[in-house]
Amino acid sequence: MKNIHARIVMGTMMTFSSLGLMAQENAEMLTPADSLAKQEVNVAFRTVNQKDLMGGVSVVDMVKLTDKNYSTYSLDNMQSLVGGYNGQLWNMGDALILVDGVPRDANNVLPTEIDKITFLKGASAVVLYGSRASKGVILITTKRGREDGLKIKARGNASMFVPKAYPEYLGSAEYMTLYNEARANDGLSPTYSEDLIYNTSTGNNPYRYPNVNFFSSDYIKKAYNRYDASAEFSGGGKYAHFYTNIGIYNVGDLINFGEGKDNHTNRMNIRGNVDLRLNDWVTGWVNANATFYDTRSDNASFWSNSATLRPNRVSPLIPISYVEENDNPSWTLINNSNYLLNGQYLLGGTQLDPTNPFAAMYAAGYNKYTSRQFQFDTGINLNLDKMLKGLSFRTQFAVDYATSYNTSINNNYATYEAVWNNYSGKDLITSLNKYNKDSSTGTQNVSGSAEKQTIMFSGQFNYNRTFNEVHNVSAMLLAHGYQQTISGEYHRLSNANLGLQLGYDYKNKYYVDFSAAAVHSAKFAPGNRQAISPTITAAWRLSKEDFLADSPIIDDLKLNASVSMLNQDLDVKATIDDKNVEYYLYDNVFTSSGTWWGWSESYGNSMQSADSRRSGNDKLSYIKRKEITIGLDASLWKGLLKLNANFFTTSTEGLLTTPSTIFPSYFQTYWPVSSFLPYMNFNNNRRTGFDFALNLNKKVGEVDMTLGVNGMYYTSKATKVNENVEYEYLKAQGKPIDALWGLQSNGFYKDETDIANSPSSSFGQVKPGDIKYIDQNNDGTIDSKDQVVLGKWGAPFIFGVNFTAKWKAFTFFAAVSGNIGGKGIKNNSYMWVYGDRKYSEVVRNRWTPETANTATYPRLTTQNGDNNFRASDFWMYSTSRVDLGKVQITYDFPKNVFRNGIVKGLSVYLSGSSLLTIAKERKYMEMNVGSTPQSRSYNLGLKAEF
Repeated sequence: MKNIHARIVMGTMMTFSSLGLMAQENAEMLTPADSLAKQEVNVAFRTVNQKDLMGGVSVVDMVKLTDKNYSTYSLDNMQSLVGGYNGQLWNMGDALILVDGVPRDANNVLPTEIDKITFLKGASAVVLYGSRASKGVILITTKRGREDGLKIKARGNASMFVPKAYPEYLGSAEYMTLYNEARANDGLSPTYSEDLIYNTSTGNNPYRYPNVNFFSSDYIKKAYNRYDASAEFSGGGKYAHFYTNIGIYNVGDLINFGEGKDNHTNRMNIRGNVDLRLNDWVTGWVNANATFYDTRSDNASFWSNSATLRPNRVSPLIPISYVEENDNPSWTLINNSNYLLNGQYLLGGTQLDPTNPFAAMYAAGYNKYTSRQFQFDTGINLNLDKMLKGLSFRTQFAVDYATSYNTSINNNYATYEAVWNNYSGKDLITSLNKYNKDSSTGTQNVSGSAEKQTIMFSGQFNYNRTFNEVHNVSAMLLAHGYQQTISGEYHRLSNANLGLQLGYDYKNKYYVDFSAAAVHSAKFAPGNRQAISPTITAAWRLSKEDFLADSPIIDDLKLNASVSMLNQDLDVKATIDDKNVEYYLYDNVFTSSGTWWGWSESYGNSMQSADSRRSGNDKLSYIKRKEITIGLDASLWKGLLKLNANFFTTSTEGLLTTPSTIFPSYFQTYWPVSSFLPYMNFNNNRRTGFDFALNLNKKVGEVDMTLGVNGMYYTSKATKVNENVEYEYLKAQGKPIDALWGLQSNGFYKDETDIANSPSSSFGQVKPGDIKYIDQNNDGTIDSKDQVVLGKWGAPFIFGVNFTAKWKAFTFFAAVSGNIGGKGIKNNSYMWVYGDRKYSEVVRNRWTPETANTATYPRLTTQNGDNNFRASDFWMYSTSRVDLGKVQITYDFPKNVFRNGIVKGLSVYLSGSSLLTIAKERKYMEMNVGSTPQSRSYNLGLKAEF
């Protein structure tokens, strides 16, 4: 495998090097680099001058951004830079990610490789990409060679990651005390004796009386590191330009014992491209990228176990120094053990926990995840001016291939439980119980093999021409499609469409654009798989009108509006038997029942019924995104202030459901399970909001300052819902589509009299100290019919702020993001403690008869606590927060320092990420339960040019 790896790396490097040498032998200019060198922005299948953008489009210049804000993820902190973005575009859902026009993962292209990122938010901006782009497109364009001659840039970084917080769980003595209390609350006898609790509390012998803290410095480092380096090579001449980026990084791990000490992630990538000019009318390009990714991890599931394994359950290590000298059977076990740590410790375990994360960390082996990706695309531009002035043809073809698999060493291991006695005040081990056995074959197991292939093709005729210097005409006729084959999935993921774009502007003052796509989807029945998605956009540059032409305030002012109707199949899916199903939802489904009833034919042959599970619907069709947007672009006071704002209202119509409300009740039965209900386009949602991006540029003395403020305010409503509810307040129709539903709490039950005088609970028997709820319908019973809207999961208002100050050779950059108005439910295992769950510090504020007036947590219980632990405002919290996402200080050494040396430029920078969160629930939001903790990071970097 190492030889294959090396050959691929060397082959790829030689390919890019030879292309680079070929480029240097010539001299002058190229293709996609041509447009990028201008103030032009990549949009769907073309470039547009930034001042002429319409229809909800934002762009980030990653070259300039990375010079002052080094990051390791392509979309890091984008909320602080782009209005209407919070991980989604206009809260529509997951956007389509395109890298150089091909569907690819955003995490497989690093910021140092990127030229620009375009955020296509409006329906009119994404229509040409077809139905799978209906939730927005993030178009990532990688760097290209633009300048003559050879230019080399190198960058190195060292980062330290420091955990923000760990969960706070109770120690063994406190846990056992409170667990006994929980059993008493349930009318049960105590599990743990007073002597056991006392001896555990002293901490004199943690091997006999374990008190395990997963987050102790015995197991966890204070920080872990990441190191990365990259080098960029670019250059060219008249007939070719090239660009190559080679990068590598290594990331460590927090775990500090056993196999965890060797946990790490390595990544190496080589990205390159060549732009070619064969003659005045034929140009082309080739892009390629190879990524080698490996992760080594232990087999212990340490972080997930940290949220479940109680502190008194097992002693991780058994010291052999406590074993009696004359206990020959125990010494025989010790001498035959494969895992005697440091010659002093056996791996601990119990009959209930014969395997545990601590023993597994030392003895269970490790897993190595390996991923390889190769991406290739190429294209040709033909200038057809000789046939028709302004006419050109462009085609692109791409093939991406990714493979991944796991190789692992899986060992079996024995654990030991000590039987302790005390002789004259000294604890000794009188015998050992062994569970399992040691076996290490050394065999490397291969599993989890997966493959993914993407093939993309596009071809388009473009027409761009200006008549009489005032009439600017553009047109595009497009054929575009891609297909992804993913192992384990029967159906390929496909997108195919034709596109048409017609544009006209008069003196860059009056604009009109018509774009449409003819889409195709195999998710629908034959004869119903095609649809047309039209959009029309108009714009008016008021600043060119006579009444504003001489304005001392307004430099540029443009209004635009668009009306769109997209057909999409992204939401054509359903969950059936806990599986996500996207295809054949239009078809009839019959199954052999397997139910309790049937009949016997002659000769004793048993027959069963064929049951209908779903009726077919040949008319099942696309879900429609109907949208109206109004946009504003302004530049004021000679560029001092720039504003981009967009108002949007989007109606998503025809979401799938089985509309039981429009069919007779006998179309569906629950026993035996049978249904004649078809999937239909029925439910509708509406989203309304506006986004904005405000940038202030000002020089104060010797300091150049830029302040950017971005944000979005957003509301939503379910305008049509298939529902039949008994009470008006239970209707989802008219409520936010991200409504948070739950019960309204009314304190705790005080005593048995309070319980007797309150509505009965359908969630099991309640006792004093349980949560009491409001009976919304006054029917005397607390049940699901008493749920109301408590708030919204999504934040109505999101915002971001970025600030840059440049003084002499110093540059300061900061990014802030936040959201206001969202709600959440504290429903993880840390907050919902019942049964045999691990106890966190929140239970200290539990209800007891003595704390009835001050308690903030329900009574403890060893039962399921179904009444207490369900969605209600008792557990609701505000998700409003403000995050200081990034601060960086950069120093650029003066150019004259290097004179005519090899080094042409040098910069050093210091940065911090995720530095501060301001929120009422900061402690809860910064704490991960059952997974690797969130971290703050600090980075020292160096960049050089040659």
